[in-house]
Amino acid sequence: MAKVLVIEDDEGTAEEIVTALGDRGYILDRAADGVDGLQRARVGGWDVLVVDRMLPELDGLSVIETLRSEGISTPVLVLSALNAVNDRVRGLRAGGDDYLAKPFALSELAARLEALLRRPAEPRATVLRVGPLELDLLSRKACRGRRELELLPREFQLLEYMMRREGQVLTRAMLLENVWNYRFVPQTNLVDVHIGRLRRKVDNPDEPPMILSVRGVGFMLRAAS
Repeated sequence: MAKVLVIEDDEGTAEEIVTALGDRGYILDRAADGVDGLQRARVGGWDVLVVDRMLPELDGLSVIETLRSEGISTPVLVLSALNAVNDRVRGLRAGGDDYLAKPFALSELAARLEALLRRPAEPRATVLRVGPLELDLLSRKACRGRRELELLPREFQLLEYMMRREGQVLTRAMLLENVWNYRFVPQTNLVDVHIGRLRRKVDNPDEPPMILSVRGVGFMLRAAS
């Protein structure tokens, strides 16, 4: 039977899920916080993950984003008490495959898992390419042509986010929320500082620029012309 990892900190909710799915023949394990859940998920062998969005130690979306950045494509059902459209969109954009709002019926949870398990596996790209720019998510290497880029972890994360959205205008608020996981937008030049450092590494003076500023809005990454 399918193996399911449940990452849920609420004891009552976790017990209900484990009991209901166990009665249906699933093989289950449970983690009570994001750090433990991430480590268990990395071990592999799971057919599907059930991940609560609001977790102690490491939030659920960060767990999912980390797994996806490491090339782990196990289907994920996101659980959350947040049910606004923007919240559901964030859960899916983080790498979730489905989103179920709390409170929920256990029969619906089981049906959604069955649907995820029926989907054919789709390999997720582990190498991103935009023009001469290449980002290897497994080896954590970045190159522009034959030139290797020495990126700090946050710069790598920022570049990955921008490469996945080639040609899109990205506001400072979007970058703060999705790269730094800020729940609010403070008055800070944090994004501009990191973009400046990243731009100096990606764009040499003798190369067509790839990281562009959009006046009054934010930034954009596009293939060099």
